[in-house]
Amino acid sequence: MTKADTTPHVYPFNTGGGLQLADEYEQVRNQPGLLRVQMEYGEPAWLVTRYADARLVLGDPRFSRAAGASHDEPRQSEGRRDGGMLGMDPPDHTRLRSLVAKAFTVRQVEKLRPQVRELTAGLLDDMEAAGPPADLVDRYALPLPVAVICRMLGVPTEDRPRFRVWSDAALSTSSLTAEEFDANRDELRAYMAKLIADHRASPQDDLMTALIEARDGGDRLSERELVDLCMGLLVAGHETTASQIPNFVLTLLDHPDQLARLRAEPELITGAVEELMRFVPLGSGAGQARYATEDIEVGGTLVRAGSPVLVAIGAANRDALRFTAPGVLDFSRESNQHLGFGHGVHHCLGAPLARMELQEALLALITRFPGLRLAGDVTWKSEMLVRGPRVMPVGW
Repeated sequence: MTKADTTPHVYPFNTGGGLQLADEYEQVRNQPGLLRVQMEYGEPAWLVTRYADARLVLGDPRFSRAAGASHDEPRQSEGRRDGGMLGMDPPDHTRLRSLVAKAFTVRQVEKLRPQVRELTAGLLDDMEAAGPPADLVDRYALPLPVAVICRMLGVPTEDRPRFRVWSDAALSTSSLTAEEFDANRDELRAYMAKLIADHRASPQDDLMTALIEARDGGDRLSERELVDLCMGLLVAGHETTASQIPNFVLTLLDHPDQLARLRAEPELITGAVEELMRFVPLGSGAGQARYATEDIEVGGTLVRAGSPVLVAIGAANRDALRFTAPGVLDFSRESNQHLGFGHGVHHCLGAPLARMELQEALLALITRFPGLRLAGDVTWKSEMLVRGPRVMPVGW
């Protein structure tokens, strides 16, 4: 068993704008054992960068998310996030996930594809009518997933713009104090409680009404769980997709051979989205910590019970022991079992929806605008858990 370096290294490695994966990840991945790291807040943790180790930590029940509530979790912000379903272990996690999972099956999501195709066409019509340059984020990448998840939850159209402010704050790192973070969360929680009350008074054919019926009829979740579940769905249901649409477009523009191939062979879109999920590191750092519930060896390092482990998915997706030529974007890559949507019990619940939205958004955009190009400087998100453009001017 390898004796790992126990002097904590400052983490995360990535800084500033762009989608590059910091060189430190490759260095750490090629060293024996795990690396000890220290984030700005919380206790030191072990960092996992290799694919096999990542699958172990994400999939093994001996690693707990719920244990984080009783520890000083490693994090980038002063405020501590109430993880909701993401902060639970089975059986509580299983109970809540089962209430929502049926709305996000591949079969149910495919029923939404015509609506998403119609939405993309309408947004592109508006962009084309307004003329270039257009902000791809504000005019296309953000409104598409916001419209879809808000329709599913029955959020009024006029309230949708408010969710960008709430979502930004929910995913902020060091830009908010603990008091500001809590105030934003409480404001969103109050809004969601009112929306639930409105749905109780006037039930609708949407996901929120179905969750209310599960709460009130079967008493399968508490009122607080219902509110937080709807909050989590709203934020998670749009922010990552809204970030990945411009991220993927930038990556395609940087790889004109693959972009040309996708235009010529649109049937490659399914594999293209999977490869882009593997290739583009969305997170600014590793995800939420998992705590070992017993002594367990990971990557040659003995992780003691009660110790937190951080999984760097972006680095694991570039592991040459798992992926041939991992630094090459290849839409014909086979057996692409990337970790872009996570792994194990916390595998992204909305992965089928995100996949479908990304497929439709990318294919519609590159088909409509064969001359798509950047038309100005990209303004990057800062102090956020996810990376991506905040403003991305494009022309065609």
